[in-house]
Amino acid sequence: MDLNQPVGENYANPKTCFFHVLFKAGALAFYILSALFFDSFVIIFVVTVLLAALDFWVVKNVSGRILVGLRWWNEINDLGESVWKFECLDQESLARMNKKDSWLFWWTLYLTAVAWIVLGIFSLIRFQADYLLVVGVCLTLSIANIVGFTKCRKDAKKQIQQFATQTLASRVTSTIQSAFTVV
Repeated sequence: MDLNQPVGENYANPKTCFFHVLFKAGALAFYILSALFFDSFVIIFVVTVLLAALDFWVVKNVSGRILVGLRWWNEINDLGESVWKFECLDQESLARMNKKDSWLFWWTLYLTAVAWIVLGIFSLIRFQADYLLVVGVCLTLSIANIVGFTKCRKDAKKQIQQFATQTLASRVTSTIQSAFTVV
């Protein structure tokens, strides 16, 4: 992941980028500002968790596919074991992904989790166990996406390396075969 924002390139998917950021910002802003407008913990909990769940779904099923070409899910197999499944675009399509879209995707994914951690620390310091529960749910959803997409990206890199190795090996083999068939 590049630390510097790509220069000179526009977002290829501005609407997707907008919604990628919208629910993250919405959940964080509502949680932070809700104490000014509501006395009910239940309203704060429900709305904040709903916004975080919408963010989780949008990132996992929409913006992850469009902005970085990755998709993940988890299944339970016949033995009752949890199995991670990953999808990624082919190497050529991944190479064409917009760098600015990718930058926004990864940075907001990680910064949102950091923000929830900071808010969790404030809840601990203020001895607000109920608000710590809200933060815990939202942080869990953020971390699930981080883990899923990080594993998916590593799996994609492994697939690309295997493809490159197989392609190189087949080229070398065909070159050697053609050299011997000439003789």
